[in-house]
Amino acid sequence: MSEQTIEELEAELYEKTLQLHELKKQSARREVRDYKFNTLNGAVSLIDLFAEKDTLLMIHNMGQGCRYCMIWGDGINGFLPHLESTMSVVMVSKDDPQTQQRYANSRQWRFRMASHGGGDYITEQSTQPGSGNMPGVVCYHREGNRIFRSNSASFGPGDLYCSIWNYLA
Repeated sequence: MSEQTIEELEAELYEKTLQLHELKKQSARREVRDYKFNTLNGAVSLIDLFAEKDTLLMIHNMGQGCRYCMIWGDGINGFLPHLESTMSVVMVSKDDPQTQQRYANSRQWRFRMASHGGGDYITEQSTQPGSGNMPGVVCYHREGNRIFRSNSASFGPGDLYCSIWNYLA
């Protein structure tokens, strides 16, 4: 493949990414219920995870058994201070809170963690409907006591959410 073809494909990918971002900004929101989670400090609800913010970025992690999820977590952890300047950020997985904490500590992650325990939340809010516990992110917005899901994205090898993929190409 020629260098010119590579440059053309990169330009096309860039344009498609911009189009995707615009479509996501325009996508319809839908109201969701106030799910329950477990943390090291006890039970919390989805609305509690917003803390003082009106936007919540929920990172779906498959748990300590997923090596790819570790890579995404490591990458997002580096952006955490920037993300938290505008939104609440929480990583959820099916693992119990103690397992989550051990794993987060081993990776030096600074995320707030919560366990969905494999229950209704991940079944109904998966980034890939019908797929259950899949890696990705979901963005929620709070208006008073109402919660709206606005966008989501699935994670997978070669995706736009893990910068290391491009270094390994």
